[in-house]
Amino acid sequence: MTTILIKNATIINENKREINDVLINENRIERIDQNINLNHRYEEIDAEGLYLIPGLIDDQVHFREPGLTHKGNIFTESMAAVAGGVTSFMEMPNTVPNAITIEELEKKYKIGQKNSFGNYSFYLGASNNNIEEVKRIDKKNICGVKIFMGSSTGNMLVDREKALNDIFKFSEVIITTHCEDELTIHKNLKNAQEKYGENIPFNQHHIIRSREACYKSSSNAISLAQEHNAKLHVLHISTKEELDLFKNIPLKDKKITCEACLHHMWFSNTDYDNLGSLIKWNPAIKTSDDREAIIKAVNEGVIDVIATDHAPHTKEEKSGNYVNAPSGGPLIQYSLPVLLEMNRENKISIEKIVEKTSHNVADLFQIKERGYIREGYFADIVLFDLESKTEVNENNILSKCKWSPFEKSSFNSKIIHTIVSGNHILKNGEIQGKPSGLRMKFNRD
Repeated sequence: MTTILIKNATIINENKREINDVLINENRIERIDQNINLNHRYEEIDAEGLYLIPGLIDDQVHFREPGLTHKGNIFTESMAAVAGGVTSFMEMPNTVPNAITIEELEKKYKIGQKNSFGNYSFYLGASNNNIEEVKRIDKKNICGVKIFMGSSTGNMLVDREKALNDIFKFSEVIITTHCEDELTIHKNLKNAQEKYGENIPFNQHHIIRSREACYKSSSNAISLAQEHNAKLHVLHISTKEELDLFKNIPLKDKKITCEACLHHMWFSNTDYDNLGSLIKWNPAIKTSDDREAIIKAVNEGVIDVIATDHAPHTKEEKSGNYVNAPSGGPLIQYSLPVLLEMNRENKISIEKIVEKTSHNVADLFQIKERGYIREGYFADIVLFDLESKTEVNENNILSKCKWSPFEKSSFNSKIIHTIVSGNHILKNGEIQGKPSGLRMKFNRD
């Protein structure tokens, strides 16, 4: 661990822009000021012309370890995260075995301690019969509980009424939900199979995993949360209708919140014809009207955070037909470049990007001393250049699966440096540091 002095950075933080120096000592931000000078050994970063923001915190990723490491692992996917400006992540429980016991969960934390480039936390997965494990959660050391109220990769569907009620009643940590109604999806899939046989076009995905399926399940989750006064966070909103279920009030006053994902903010159903299985996600990417409504809701405060739902599969797996090709894809390496491209298109300000990817995630999950550029906080920092380009090709993709739905694209920004808990991991656009992420802690009574 070294002392790092960042000079003349344009800092975007807490809705303000200022040119300042930032002094990092050990793993903390020690001082933010102008014209900081030191008389001892340190590493200097000349940040003139660069923008400095708090590292992104991704509240929904699937890094595939243990049990699915042919697709990805904590080492490779956290490396891709840091390259994408993500300094902290919360990883999902649909690994093999499913992380539905505290013992299995702690095994993942041990892997993170050894192999993660980014700061980490792992969700406990809910099941139809693990309420006693939910009750055992240490709320200062585990980010939350994940409920699959619609089936997706991993076969972790929770569909028993008593199980759902118990989880919402007894969980002392935030509950995050994947919301799609199973009966609606099964009916739509049967209709598609009758019409197309084995050759269902990928452009039917948003019709099969329909807006009705999303709305029905999200409504149910919210009703359960209201009944039990639980803290609920609905993941990856994909339809404009669902937005009416959420309030536009300050985050500190909300017990029910929601998330937008990059793919629902970037792609639309018209992209299925060109990209097919590469943009097959659950919930499905829907129409351009839904996309624009989601972006508007992010800007207006209805949607509280932005995440990736990074979920790699191999090219071979993705090459199957509609029924066999799994849902999900790798996004995290291009988290910030995609959002900065949207800024360039006047769809979102950089201040709003920082709010939705750092400040709000830290506040919502009550993460201890992260998510802001503040003296005394952990030094999780990203420096980027709006005058350089990021080219996406197979040779520079860091995810183990080695493909991206953005392949052959070019973004008009570049991440130059990423510092994780005081460690300079990405230097001049290249990974040079070692895995040194820390387990996140939470300020919860």
